[in-house]
Amino acid sequence: MTLATLSPADTRAAIDAGAHLIDIRGTDEHAREHIPGAQNVPLDQISKLPKDGRPIVFHCTSGMRTAANAAQLGAAAGGAPAFMLGGGIDAWRQAGQPIVADRSQPLEIMRQVQITAGGLVLVGVLLGLFLAPGFLGLSAFVGAGLMFAGVTGWCGMATLLRVMPWNRRAAV
Repeated sequence: MTLATLSPADTRAAIDAGAHLIDIRGTDEHAREHIPGAQNVPLDQISKLPKDGRPIVFHCTSGMRTAANAAQLGAAAGGAPAFMLGGGIDAWRQAGQPIVADRSQPLEIMRQVQITAGGLVLVGVLLGLFLAPGFLGLSAFVGAGLMFAGVTGWCGMATLLRVMPWNRRAAV
């Protein structure tokens, strides 16, 4: 099933007419930046979607996640008219529509993983070059961990970062 795509202006009109705006991004992403009035129902919790027959407009960051999961989202809508915001919150922002941004919230977990993994690889390579070749093992370990995360869908670094003190605010 494909969801019909709405422009930011058409999405605004649908919301004003009573449609639900559902943000399918993670809780951490929604806490940092969201469209006013959007209800956060992450993909892994989509079964908790309100089912009152009102139209539903789904959105993510760029529209890619929403399009990739269109069949699941359409089924979760339970027969209600379902749409997607074309281009996601990025298109919404570019159209001059309002955004609620809270930069005091932590960065999204995946961005934290990218920063941490990149930093560890860089440190391992630099220590390996200038101090002792054994430090290259740190870079290999991080690379192996990222490959494992890609294959299994479980990322130990993300799990560790989620329990760090600076991330506890986003876990609402």
